[in-house]
Amino acid sequence: MLFLWFTFRSGEISVGYGKLLRGVYAAIALIGAGIGFAFDQVIAREVAALVLAALAIIGFARRDTVLDRLAIGVGFAGVVAAALVTDYQANVLWLVRLLVGAVFLGAISDAMLLGHWYLVQPGMPRKLLNQLSNILLVVWPFEIVAMIVPTGMVSVLNGTIDDGWNGVLGWFWLACALLTGVLAWFTRAALRERSYSAVMAATGLSYLAILMGFGTDLIARALLVT
Repeated sequence: MLFLWFTFRSGEISVGYGKLLRGVYAAIALIGAGIGFAFDQVIAREVAALVLAALAIIGFARRDTVLDRLAIGVGFAGVVAAALVTDYQANVLWLVRLLVGAVFLGAISDAMLLGHWYLVQPGMPRKLLNQLSNILLVVWPFEIVAMIVPTGMVSVLNGTIDDGWNGVLGWFWLACALLTGVLAWFTRAALRERSYSAVMAATGLSYLAILMGFGTDLIARALLVT
C-alpha cells in the first residue's frame, strides 16, 4: 500500500492499477487476519489487517489516495503490534526486521505488478518502474543487515543455529539475498534500453527478483524464530 501511494500519487497511472493493487492487498490482509485468528491470535494485529482491507476495498475505484495513506498507517500499527508480542530475542530487533521486511517485500511486489501494468497502459513513463527498482536497491542492504544482526543468519551459516538441513538453508538464504540485488540491478539496467521489449525484460527480471526476495525474508524469519 505504501508503494501504491508512492507510484499512484503522480497521476500518471490509470485507476485500474489502483484497483489491482488494492484488491491484491485487501485479499492478503484478509487471508492474514484469518490465519491469525485461527492459529495465533494477536487481536491488535488482526484488527489492523481487517481495517486495512476495509480501507482498500472502500477506496477500490478512487483516484484519491487519502484512504491509501490511512491504510499505510494502520498497516504500520499492525506490524508494531506483531513485533511487540514476540518472544523471540528483543522486540526492537524484530520490529526492525518486520518493518524493513514489509518495505522490502512491498517494493519488490509492487515493481512486479507495475511491470505487468505496462501491458495494459503501455504509454506509462518508465521512470515509475525505475523509481521502484531504485528503492529496492536502497532497501535491499538494510534487509540483509537486519537479518544478520546477532542473533541472525550468520549463526545459521556457521552452524550455531541448526537449520535442520545440514546448513543448506543458510546457504540458500545467502544465494537469495545476493541474487535479489543482482536482479534488481539488471532490472534497472534493462530499463535503459529504448525498445518496448526492455520493459517486458524488466518485468521478467522482477519475477525472478520477487522469488529471491521472498526467499531472503521468509527463510530468515523461519530459521530465526525456531
